Amino acid sequence: MTPDLTGRIALVTGASRGIGYHIARQMAAAGAHVIAVARTVGGLEELDDEIKAERAKTGKGEATLVPLDLTDMQGIDRLGGAINERWKKLDVLVANAAVLGVISPIGHVEAKVFDKVMAVNVTGTWRLIRSVDPLLRASDAGRAIVLSSNAAHSARAFWAPYAASKAAVETLMRSWADETKNMALRVNAADPGGTRTAMRAQAFPGENPETLPHPSEIASRILGMASPALTRTGQIYQAKFDRWMEYQQPAEVAAAG
Repeated sequence: MTPDLTGRIALVTGASRGIGYHIARQMAAAGAHVIAVARTVGGLEELDDEIKAERAKTGKGEATLVPLDLTDMQGIDRLGGAINERWKKLDVLVANAAVLGVISPIGHVEAKVFDKVMAVNVTGTWRLIRSVDPLLRASDAGRAIVLSSNAAHSARAFWAPYAASKAAVETLMRSWADETKNMALRVNAADPGGTRTAMRAQAFPGENPETLPHPSEIASRILGMASPALTRTGQIYQAKFDRWMEYQQPAEVAAAG
């Protein structure tokens, strides 16, 4: 079920394409004011056009576009400051932006490639968390959603940089969730599974994309994690299978919210 996000402020990174684009669009359709962050201005403008068109029909949703590279650490800090100045809080964070790097034997990965994967996927995510943590705590029902991957658990051959980055991100999420478990803030990760995205095509160039779910379908499953009614924290939601992986509680399958 789509949550009611009317009047809520949601920050989505990697919002110019793929899963991030569709999460941002669907959150706006659910009533949120979406702060859409990405490097690609054209993709952000296309998203804004979609949100404005939907608003013209339903009266719901708005967007603020923020062209920003997540390797710009001071830019991330400024973003948090700007949100605080304008809204004094943040209700939803979707830390979606990431890069694949290369699929390669670990000994063949160039240092600059490894450094970029860690800078965007890990350090950028940490810096973003650091910037908006007090804003999420100021919300009556702050919700943080960190995009992860099964690569963090499978540790398959040739995926070392990306897998290591996602394992690190999951650990950041779990630690943050434990720090805030007695607060209104809920912090979880989402594993989208194989999805029809540009990153997936980069990793599996011979795969037929029509065999994979569209990013809009996966986004709609993740959307429930933004619900103020959600009670779980410190868990990972496998969107492709509609199930939770329990880290600290007994195994139980339930829908978000």
